[in-house]
Amino acid sequence: MKRVRYTKYTGDLASEIDLEDLLQALSDYFLDSGYYDPDTRFQDFDQTLEDLREALRRALQDSYFFDKDLREQLDQLAAQGKLDELIDKLIERMEQANYISSSQPWGDPEQARRAPGEIGQPDDQKHIDARFEITDKSLDFLGFKTLRDLLGSLGKSSYGRHDTRHWATGIEASGASQRYQFGDMLNLDTTTTLTSAIVREGVGLPLNLEYGDLHVHQCEYQSSCATVVMLDCSHSMILYGEDRFTPAKRVALALSHLIRTQYPGDSLSLVLFHDSAEEMPVSHLARVKVGPWHTNTREGLRVAQRVLARQRKDMKQIVMITDGKPSALTLPDGRVYKNPYGLDPLVVSETLEEVARCKRSNVMINTFMLASDYDLVQFVHKVSAMCRGKAYFTTPETLGQYLLMDYMQRKSKTIH
Repeated sequence: MKRVRYTKYTGDLASEIDLEDLLQALSDYFLDSGYYDPDTRFQDFDQTLEDLREALRRALQDSYFFDKDLREQLDQLAAQGKLDELIDKLIERMEQANYISSSQPWGDPEQARRAPGEIGQPDDQKHIDARFEITDKSLDFLGFKTLRDLLGSLGKSSYGRHDTRHWATGIEASGASQRYQFGDMLNLDTTTTLTSAIVREGVGLPLNLEYGDLHVHQCEYQSSCATVVMLDCSHSMILYGEDRFTPAKRVALALSHLIRTQYPGDSLSLVLFHDSAEEMPVSHLARVKVGPWHTNTREGLRVAQRVLARQRKDMKQIVMITDGKPSALTLPDGRVYKNPYGLDPLVVSETLEEVARCKRSNVMINTFMLASDYDLVQFVHKVSAMCRGKAYFTTPETLGQYLLMDYMQRKSKTIH
C-alpha cells in the first residue's frame, strides 16, 4: 500500500509577506517628488533595481510595519546575513505580479552586487544599473488606497454619477416609457408595445406591430464630464519646509481611480505647468518631479483648453492645484518672460485673459490653493468669479478631502 509522508510546512518568508502591504510601505519611494527632508527614509534614490533593494531593506526594518512573529523572522534572517536573499525574492515576486517592470534581466543577485574591478565587472555593472518602472497596476493600487483613505476620513461609503433633470433611453428603467424615436436605445417596453398594438387591432393572432406601437423604457439622463488636473510643479511646491507636490500627486491618482471605476463616461487628463506647460499621461504621474522654477499659469490654461477641445463631453472643467503666484509668461516669439516676485501686471493681465477664454468656452476652473498670501487670495477669487468656479484655500493634508468632495458633490447635484 502506498504511503504519503507529511512533514511540517516551514513556509517561505518571501511568500508570506503581503505584496500590497509592501507596496504601500514603498509608496513614499515610488511617488518621490524631489523634496529634500533629512528625516525621510527614501531620499536621493534613483529608479534602479539596486536602489529598490535598498528601499526594500529600509521598509523591512520598520518595526511598525510587521507583526511580532514576522518581525522576529526578519531579525533572524538579518542576523544570518540572508536578508538580501529575501529582498531579491520579493523583487522577483513584485515583477511576476506585474507591480514593477525592469528594463533588463537582473540575473544573479550575488554577481550583481560584486564590487567593481572583479572578474565579470562589465556584466555585473549592467545589472547594478538596470532600471525599473512601476506599472499601471501599482499606480491603480496606490490610487485605490489613497481614495479609500480619503473617503474614509470623509465618512463616505458610496457615490453615484452626474445626475441631471433630463430623461433618456437606457438599460436602467426609472420612469414611464415613451414612443420609440430613431436613435433611441432599443430597450423595448414589451407590455406597452403589445398593449398599443392590441388597442389598435384588437385581440387576435397574428398580432401585427407597427412602428408607432414601439415603446422603450426611459431612464435618467446622466451627463459626462471631462476634467483636466492642472498641477503646479514649480519649485515652490517643495520649498518653505514642506512637500506639497507628493500629496497633490496622490490626490490626482485617487481622482483617476475614482473616475475610472465609478464614472466610466468621464475623462481625466493631466497638465503640468512650470516655466512652460505640457500634457502628461496620468500613468506617468509617479515619475514626475518638481521643476523648473517659475509658474506659467497662462500656458497651463492654454494647454488644458487644447486637451478639453478634443473631448466631446457635456461638462468641461479644469482643476488647478497650485501654491504660487503666476510668475512666467510665454511670449508670442516663444521666449519665456519671468518675474520671480510674482503678480507682474503683464503676467496677471495675460493670465486673466486666458481665464476669460475659458469662460467663453464654458470651461469652469476650480482652484485649490496651497497658500494664503493676501494678494494671491485676491487674484484667485477674481479667477473664480470670472469662470463660475470655486476657490479652495487648503493644506497638503486636507487637499484630497476638498477636491474629492467637490467632484462628488457636482455629481449629486442637478445639472441645468
